[in-house]
Amino acid sequence: MKLKIGTVLELAVNLFLPWLVYRLTLPSLGSLGALYASAAPPLVWSLVEFAKLRRIDALSVIVLLGIALSIAAMAIGGDARVLLVRESLVSGLIGVAFLVSLLRERPIVYYLARAAIARQEADGIGRFERVWNERALLRANLRMMTAIWGSALTAEMLLRCWLAWHWPVERSLVVLPIVSYVIYGVLMVWTLWMQKRMRARERAAREAGERSAGLREAP
Repeated sequence: MKLKIGTVLELAVNLFLPWLVYRLTLPSLGSLGALYASAAPPLVWSLVEFAKLRRIDALSVIVLLGIALSIAAMAIGGDARVLLVRESLVSGLIGVAFLVSLLRERPIVYYLARAAIARQEADGIGRFERVWNERALLRANLRMMTAIWGSALTAEMLLRCWLAWHWPVERSLVVLPIVSYVIYGVLMVWTLWMQKRMRARERAAREAGERSAGLREAP
């Protein structure tokens, strides 16, 4: 899963552009209007992908779900403590969705990984499906990644809620974002380490298979 132009473009459209649109439109549209505007890049990307490939982009769906949950949380309103944890409520609900997906044969990370590989290789989906069906280790690793991300996002929500209700508002305003950034940073570093480890194991398994085939063919 090496980064290629298509993957970088996908991440930019779904992660960077929504934030940029939100920041640019916030002064003129307000928080709610800016949230609506921020949904435009991933929505357009998802529609284009569906028109080209007849499939829904998994990352776009998750981003749009997060924006929709943010709008719903903003509509609820509330006091200062509710506003402090509003974004965490959104990420926490996404974390719960990750955990619930473990009840299915294919968890959420499976669809994210398949979408990423589809952008990198012409037959990416077919190859990924074959490896998924053949390699129990891959299935276990993707389920573990889903469980870790789901648990971490849910725990981040619960921790921020507890701190927001037990700490003074001024302290929470400064510390809570730092807590979230640390958790997200650890998750990203762990995910990159896992990807590197999975690639190494895949390469070792492939080399072992080639050596075994060579021994069988030898006279």
